Amino acid sequence: MTVDTNSLATPGGISDPSLIKLVNKLQDVFTTVGVNNPIDLPQIVVVGSQSSGKSSVLENIVGRDFLPRGSGIVTRRPLVLQLINRPATVDSNGVDEKLEGSTDKAANTDEWGEFLHIPGQKFYDFNKIREEINRETEAKVGRNAGISPAPINLRIYSPNVLNLTLVDLPGLTRVPVGDQPRDIERQIRDMIMKFIQKSNAIILAVSPANVDLANSDGLKLAREVDPEGQRTIGVLTKVDLMDEGTDVVDILAGRIIPLRLGYVPVVNRGQRDIDNKKPINAALDAEKAFFDNHKAYRNKSTYCGTPYLARKLNLILMMHIKQTLPEIKSRISNSLQKYTQELESLGPSMLGNSANIVLNIITEFTNEWRTVLDGNNTELSSNELSGGARISFVFHELYSNGVKAVDPFDHVKDVDIRTILYNSSGSSPALFVGTTAFELIVKQQIKRLEEPSLKCASLVYDELVRILTHLLGKQLYRRYPGLKEKIHAVVISFFKKAMEPTNKLVKDLVAMEACYVNTGHPDFLNGHRAMAIVNEKHNPSRPVQVDPKTGKPLANTPRAASPTLVASSDGDSGNSGFFGSFFAAKNKKKAAAMEAPPPVLKASGTLSERENIEVEVIKLLISSYYNIVKRTMIDMVPKAIMLNLVSFTKDEMQKELLENMYRQSELDDLLKESDYTIRRRKECQQMVESLSRASEIVSQVQ
Repeated sequence: MTVDTNSLATPGGISDPSLIKLVNKLQDVFTTVGVNNPIDLPQIVVVGSQSSGKSSVLENIVGRDFLPRGSGIVTRRPLVLQLINRPATVDSNGVDEKLEGSTDKAANTDEWGEFLHIPGQKFYDFNKIREEINRETEAKVGRNAGISPAPINLRIYSPNVLNLTLVDLPGLTRVPVGDQPRDIERQIRDMIMKFIQKSNAIILAVSPANVDLANSDGLKLAREVDPEGQRTIGVLTKVDLMDEGTDVVDILAGRIIPLRLGYVPVVNRGQRDIDNKKPINAALDAEKAFFDNHKAYRNKSTYCGTPYLARKLNLILMMHIKQTLPEIKSRISNSLQKYTQELESLGPSMLGNSANIVLNIITEFTNEWRTVLDGNNTELSSNELSGGARISFVFHELYSNGVKAVDPFDHVKDVDIRTILYNSSGSSPALFVGTTAFELIVKQQIKRLEEPSLKCASLVYDELVRILTHLLGKQLYRRYPGLKEKIHAVVISFFKKAMEPTNKLVKDLVAMEACYVNTGHPDFLNGHRAMAIVNEKHNPSRPVQVDPKTGKPLANTPRAASPTLVASSDGDSGNSGFFGSFFAAKNKKKAAAMEAPPPVLKASGTLSERENIEVEVIKLLISSYYNIVKRTMIDMVPKAIMLNLVSFTKDEMQKELLENMYRQSELDDLLKESDYTIRRRKECQQMVESLSRASEIVSQVQ
């Protein structure tokens, strides 16, 4: 937005006022319905410290006394001031009855004010406007010095004003006095920031010229939200009170704190002038004379004073509105669409037949339940797994890897296997590897698979609860909290009921595997094969030597003797192996005494070669069979969970909900709307109403 300051010096710089009237209508629309304005409308926001002269600037622009005055914070609510230019009427004979009893000497039929909260009532007496502002302020915040962000909308019609929309805010104060809240500075600052941080707000920063500009509260706040000074215009008050020989020429030239929209110096009435009721017309004449005669300003007096400020603000606002109007139209359209959709999702306040509504909701819920589990949902996410896909992840990733990670030899060491082998052979040393020891160890390890299998069922249960929570998070169920709680309670109870047979079937699968060890399984490594593998490991066959000339095997190749067939000639060979440790440290006399075995007899010697072979054979057989069982469990446990839990809920969900919810006596309670829904529907209705009217208003401007 570029401002041609030369055009501001003449009335020819004034643009068509219809756009400002349009913004005024939009402000009225949102204020009337009592909703927060969702559209950032162009407006001029007046900020400054408590004694900077904001009120005097506004009264000079209007040309009438109408703002409350006094000590402390006088403006305690935002005042949205809409100035509307209208031509003067032809003089009438006699005294108009509208002005009878008026205390305002300047009252006339061409100038009046109207408050949005009192539609249709015209205030020709501007003293009564001041009284109404005070009355409405106290009605909201009381007589103390508290403040409120709720605005007062005042529209002033006059032939002496230019079309403008100004928002007067409380003046900044630092130290609370009297009944003011302790945090009054923060409250005022927060209110001002709420208005000026909007990108479509033009900031009118009022600063006294007789104070260092760097200390200006208004400019300081403006710089926080507009650091480049793109939408801030400075007003310098009290220029006539500056020390002799000083002026604001450097500030006007942008050499101190530059602003793109520049500065305008003005001269207001002093407190003595106000007390003596000096007319504003006379004050404006005095202001003009001051700038015309002052040596520092006389050459640029056309760019000084309140009339120039009003024209400049009018043009800036007009150009700003023209620039932002397409965006305003777009925002109104988007907001209308958004709130209309939300209103439709909230549903009508008038309900139909309660039984039909509950039946439809149950049917819709069960259909959604099936589609989510089957992956046929129309709202498939591309960001994360959901629904049945998460259950598949539990089966084929978590459970499968969990079972595969179970090592049968975590809990059974070689020494334990040796002990079991001796125990299973009874009183006679075994000639071959015992089947009993193998089955005993395998069955013990199979039972270890029960815990991860039950954990898998528990994880699937958690996923079903997760899906339930997701489905009940939709707007429909937020509308009826009683219905949502009932569905949640019924379905959770249904899940728990289905978990009992599911867990039993999973336990039975493990018990089946532990009950019967099928050594005839085609994938099982039999004993002969296991023995051959171990022997090959301990006695690897040596490669046949070949004659390098003929390529034929050489005869009489010596073969290594099997260590298992070599008899020991050492009479003490029995000291190795299982029982060796009990006799190793004893002399022959004690051995001959044949002392009774100790109460607890444990293996503590090193394994003999034969024992090593037997243990390795057993471990090979256990690993082979255990892998078969693991594959079976990875395949069967998910099927069992699907049968008794997942598919069961898909098939029986609707029946369960109908049995527990479709009761005539409870239907009305289930369909009782939440307070949030009732309140939000009302807010959306108001917003749709105001946005529809706003859309009609902006559609009139091409």
